[in-house]
Amino acid sequence: MKREIKTTSDGSHTLYVPQLDEHYHSIHGAIQESRHVFIESGIKSLFKSPIKVLEVGFGTGLNALLTALWSNKANIEVHYTGIECFPIDMKLNESLNYPQVLEEKESIEYFTKIISSLWHNESKIHSCFTLHKIESRIQEYHPNHKVDIIYFDAFGPNIQGEIWEINVLKNMYNSLNDNGVFVTYSAKGQLKRDLKGLGFKVESIPGPPGKREMTRAVKF
Repeated sequence: MKREIKTTSDGSHTLYVPQLDEHYHSIHGAIQESRHVFIESGIKSLFKSPIKVLEVGFGTGLNALLTALWSNKANIEVHYTGIECFPIDMKLNESLNYPQVLEEKESIEYFTKIISSLWHNESKIHSCFTLHKIESRIQEYHPNHKVDIIYFDAFGPNIQGEIWEINVLKNMYNSLNDNGVFVTYSAKGQLKRDLKGLGFKVESIPGPPGKREMTRAVKF
């Protein structure tokens, strides 16, 4: 699958897939979007340590990087599992400018460790952050432990509809601990109806720049 680097409105890179006519992140700002959806509206809503994260759509590693930086600052232990069906070529991944745009001294070190860590192995990114990348279709992934938060960051339902189907969402529900959080940039009505039907308490909350709403759901 061919991918091209594009610069978004906040100066950070995203990847564009011509064959799908789809970007990995918002063109209004890749870092802005990821930070708003998965950090500010996601992991920061949890008040516990350690935190177990499952990311569906590991992609460029941006969400993992932002989470690693937050974990270090907050001094909260995070165990992070990232699922990706189509891993990005290492040379392309190295060309992404997230550490330079973020301008945080740990960014280069953490991003290098994240993108170079071996698949299907646990890697220590820093003292509070452990990463486990898994190359798999989410439909074939069966976790051996429950998690506290799910970052659902697959391509949209119009591109990868099979990933948003009820059987996958049910697996996500079953993978969460009680009071666990499911968070995604999508605000599709069908998604929210499906999540409610599974037993989630669903919130439509303000989205990142360029998007009116996003979805956060809590398992009770």
